[in-house]
Formats: sequence, structure tokens, C-alpha cells
Amino acid sequence: MLSSAAVGTWSGGRFMHFGEPVDDDRLAALLRPGQGIATVLTADTYGSGDADRVLGRALAGVSRDQYTLVGAIGHDFYEGEREGAKGFPRFTDPRLRGPEGYADYVRMATERSLERCGVDAFDVLLLHNPDRTGYTSEAVWDALEAVRADGLTRSLGVAPGPANGFTLDVIDCFERFGDRIDWAMVILNPMEPWPGELVIPAAERHDVRLITRVVDYGGLFHDDVLPGHAFPRYDHRGFRPAGWVEAGREKLERMRPIAERHGLTPLQLACHWNLAHGPVHVVAPTLIEEPGSEKSIEDKRAELAAVSEPSPLSPEEVAEIRAIGDNAGSMLLKGATPDFEGDEPLPDRWAVSDELEALAGRWGIDPARQLTKTA
Repeated sequence: MLSSAAVGTWSGGRFMHFGEPVDDDRLAALLRPGQGIATVLTADTYGSGDADRVLGRALAGVSRDQYTLVGAIGHDFYEGEREGAKGFPRFTDPRLRGPEGYADYVRMATERSLERCGVDAFDVLLLHNPDRTGYTSEAVWDALEAVRADGLTRSLGVAPGPANGFTLDVIDCFERFGDRIDWAMVILNPMEPWPGELVIPAAERHDVRLITRVVDYGGLFHDDVLPGHAFPRYDHRGFRPAGWVEAGREKLERMRPIAERHGLTPLQLACHWNLAHGPVHVVAPTLIEEPGSEKSIEDKRAELAAVSEPSPLSPEEVAEIRAIGDNAGSMLLKGATPDFEGDEPLPDRWAVSDELEALAGRWGIDPARQLTKTA
């Protein structure tokens, strides 16, 4: 079983460009299991395998039964060419291979990631940032099932992304392959309850456990991102709309009394809010070394390590926090959306098909109202 608190190789600023990058020794220490955190996550595409290698160094000498390891494959940096900020293409891109080649790729990518991490098997292997094919292809999930059958992973899951959305696609994936899916990773935090919360009922019905990322909301719940904050030049948060820090800080101040009532830091409040949702079993915020901050990533790791289930928040407090953070309609979503324009699907955005429209109806979701940007 995965621990409630987890650390991913996207932390530390080395591979995903959040905050200031830390050196090898500090990053390895950040990722090393222990001191309250027993679950670590990686994705093979980060640094084209370098994140796996750093994690392998962090895991060296730690008994395998002392931690759980989550891996993710899906972007082909072996044969594909990087497409600027979009990254490497999915392995299901028809320019690279057809369905007959999926099994060989999945096995190769899984084995190489394990080799870089220095272990024999993952505890969870996630399909990372799938395109529409990844959500719906029997050949893809047969390939994943084959590596589980051969002992390269103990369980399987799906990790939609990289940006927010994919609501109908994830639910569709549960309906198609729920007998194979044990875990899913979604974006969820008190300032971004939407659209991740729409997946929760389907996860519960299909007995899929959720790992939640972006729990820190771009660092605001670490409480050291203030109005006028100087983000490094290549920081991913530069893509957020102007004023997001100021608006977020106003919401945080309204949530702070609830945190203080329970003796929680803002980050711990965000984690416990996520964990108060039944299918959520793991919180994996980004640990960020902010320029000029006196709060180090080591401090942030210690805060995270103190989080464990069950959540101390009452249902009334969960609802109050959700109301403060309500972000419904605040952004364009990825995946299947009613406002998609074009004849051909993109790697991360496509139209709502008749089949997905029917699925939405089964789950009480109105795509035109609940999956579009309105604010």
C-alpha cells in the first residue's frame, strides 16, 4: 500500500522547472524514502531518464520493503523527437508505431525505467499523459497487463495530464478497463476542486484509488509565494494567468482559521482536504525551493511527512473550504471538451464524441455547463 504522503521526482526544480533547482545531493535526500515518507514517484520522460537515475541513487541502500515505488511511462523519448514545450510524443503517436508495436514499447520502456531506478519491479506503473488512444485502446492496456503478469509491476494505473482536464476520458478509461486499473493520478487541491472532483464518484464505484498532485497549488500552500513573487525565468508557473497569486492569497487567508483550529500548516490543510475525499489515498505536492525564501524544501518535506490519514477535517469544514476555493469554469480544459474546435484531435485535446456524451449523462455531468471555461 502506498503511504499517504509521497514525493515525486518533479520536485526540487531539476526536471520540471518549478523554483530554483537544487543540487544532486539535496535532491537525492529529498527523494530518499524515510522520515515519514515511504512512497516515491517518477516518470521516465523527466530529463529523458535522468530523473529515474537520480531516484535510483536515492533508493540505493534502502531495503525494498521500506518503500513503495510508482513509475510512469508514455512519452517516447527513445525514438520520438521533442516538440518544444509540448515535450516528446506519446508512444501511441501513429507517426511512431501502430497498435502492433505497443507491447514491445511498453515492455522496453518499463524495463529501462526499472533499470535506471535500480529495482526489479514497480509497485504501481502508470500510463503517463495518454492521448485519446491511450484511454481507449485494448492493445495499450493488454500491453500494460502483460508487464504486470510478468512481475514488472504489482499494479497499474493512469495519470492524465499534463494540464487540467480529461474528466470524461478518465471515467471512460475506468469503464473500459476498470478490472485492470488500481490507481489514477489527478490534479486536486482546495483551490482547484474542479474538474478533478468530477472523477471521484467513478473512482469510488470502480474501486480505483487516487493519487493527487498539484496539492500545493503552484506553491501557494507552502505559504512563501507572496504578491510580487519573483518567479525564475523558465518557471512553469509563468503560464498561469496574471493575478493568480493575489487571488489565491486572499482565498488562503479565508482558509487559514480552519488550519489553525487543527494545528495545521496551509500545506497540511490542503493535504488533509484532499484525503477527506474517500478514494484519495495519496497526496504528492510539488516541493519547491523558492528564490529568496527562508523556507527550504527540507522544511516542506518535513511538513508533508507529518500528514497521515484520517483527515481531521469535518464534512462541514471540507464543504466550507471547497466553497472558498471554487474554481469552476476558470480555465480551458484538456482532453474531451465541448469547446474543442477542429476536425482532427490533438495529442491533448479533442471533441466530445457521442459515446462520451452518453457517458457524461450516466454520471450526471453536463459537458456544456461543467467542462467549459465560463469565468
